[in-house]
Order: sequence, then C-alpha cells, then structure tokens
Amino acid sequence: MSGVLRVDAGELPADEIIDAMREGRRVLVSVAIAGDVHEVALRYDGETYLCDTPTRLHRHVEESEMRDCIERMGYGADED
Repeated sequence: MSGVLRVDAGELPADEIIDAMREGRRVLVSVAIAGDVHEVALRYDGETYLCDTPTRLHRHVEESEMRDCIERMGYGADED
C-alpha cells in the first residue's frame, strides 16, 4: 500500500507508524512547535528511515533508531 497517512502526534504507537513506513507510506505527523502546528514527514526508502522536520532531515539506518526518534520526539503514542 502506498500513499500518505496523516496523524496527530501521539495518535498512533511507534510500531504502527513504522509498519506504515515499511509498507511504502509517507507518514505526516502534525506537531506543535513554538506555538505553531507543523508537519513532520516520516518515510522509509527501503534502506534508510527519514525524518524530515521543518528545520532538518534526519536519517536513521536501523529501525530501532527510527523507533527511538519517534518515541523521543513524541510523534508516537505512549505504549504502556
């Protein structure tokens, strides 16, 4: 499946976000930054996980690195 998945930060757990990325979907996460709402684009090109923020493009080689980024930045829902 390809296409865009739009979510609010904290709406989906990291596992679901990563599953969508591995399926070829771009995940657009709406986040509040400095009082404004911005979109962060998360995607996977088959080799590298990419996190495109308003200020920087982050690259992660390992899925675990992407998961840590999603959790650390608050893009994913808390998993209890």
